[in-house]
Amino acid sequence: MTVVRWAPSPTGRIHLGNARPALLNWFFARRTGGRYVLRMDDTDLARSTREFADGIEVDLAWLGVTPDLLVRQSERTALYDAARDKLIAAGRLYPAYETEDELDRKRARARLLGKPPTYDRAALSLTAEDKAKYEAEGRKPHWRFKLDGRPVQFQDLIKGQQTVNTASMSDPVLIRADGSYLYTLPSVVDDIDLGITHVIRGEDHVSNTGTQIEIIEALGGTVPTFAHHNLLTDAAGQGFSKRLGSQSISDFRNEGYEPLAVAIMATLTGTSLPIEPYENLDAIAEKLELSMISHGAARFDPAELDSLNARLLHTMSYEEALPRLSSMGLEGEAIWLLLRENLVRFPDIAEWSKLVTGPIEPVVADEDREFLDVAKAMLPAEPWDETTWSTWTNALKGATGRKGKPLFMPLRMALTGRHDGPELKSLLVLLGRKACLDRLP
Repeated sequence: MTVVRWAPSPTGRIHLGNARPALLNWFFARRTGGRYVLRMDDTDLARSTREFADGIEVDLAWLGVTPDLLVRQSERTALYDAARDKLIAAGRLYPAYETEDELDRKRARARLLGKPPTYDRAALSLTAEDKAKYEAEGRKPHWRFKLDGRPVQFQDLIKGQQTVNTASMSDPVLIRADGSYLYTLPSVVDDIDLGITHVIRGEDHVSNTGTQIEIIEALGGTVPTFAHHNLLTDAAGQGFSKRLGSQSISDFRNEGYEPLAVAIMATLTGTSLPIEPYENLDAIAEKLELSMISHGAARFDPAELDSLNARLLHTMSYEEALPRLSSMGLEGEAIWLLLRENLVRFPDIAEWSKLVTGPIEPVVADEDREFLDVAKAMLPAEPWDETTWSTWTNALKGATGRKGKPLFMPLRMALTGRHDGPELKSLLVLLGRKACLDRLP
């Protein structure tokens, strides 16, 4: 069975850039009939909080994603400890005692000599006496993984054949001096333990893949299939970042955007699938293949989100809208069908509904007062239907000689107080004759 995972760090609210891999993994799982694992990478105890973790679950649910399994790395330390001991016993994990200042000086010296600033593996030459001396000084070691230093090749489902040469890399630190784990080892151990078959993530992780494959092989695990997608950027071409305060998924929710619109923009931007209304996430999953993802950057356009959001609302059924309308104290299918064409975001309905329920402030130009007096006097008797508007305006055309915008706009401004809005032939029926008489001066 296909098993994928999305592994956010609960150190802030997730943004569009985070939602991209979250949803791409979901689509792949749905398309292949697989399992979706939500893994909280919460080993950074200083920055991770349960509040942020809970917020991630809320945001995922709002987008329409329901994980098959939720795991928290903070509850799986025993697995990482066992992997640590196995790598130490195999000679692949070794202690190093350099301080950060010492490492900075080594890197600076290498640059001056025109050499790459990679770790020199000095710790591999330490004797037992050297280590005891450092321990006596109060130093605690960090632990590095000894790379094979070879070209690591893998077939990427998006980028094609990839090669990462670990010979040009420093042996990565897997365990800090305080004994806490960095991202790499817990991630690899979890992928093995959870049976992850496909790792779908941002292309900024391509360079990590060689190291991770070496660790997986050292632990005797099965290497998953990788797919590295292009990254989503903002309108200015900058990457989204929690630390920089990028607009979060919860911000879009609070601003009244449709979750499906946000999901479409987060995932189909930078693909060959059109950005247009889809029925639901499953409809996207049926069409989206990883090979459709571009190799170039995917730039998010806020104006395109507004346009897409409006298009979704313009075709939304009354039954689908009713729960939210009821919560706002607005009901009535005729009102919804009339006003939905004017919405960009759902909460806009509260303001537009005033065209029917009032109050509105009529706008009347001095040069139109005499014309509106005639219009009021010629207002047809009820009952009204959608032919009433044409009957009324045709009569006014004959009586006043006005036509086109000089005929229609003064009526619209008097009846609605604005120059845009729904078709007046439909609005007139909902208003009724008394409301129209009250609004005409």
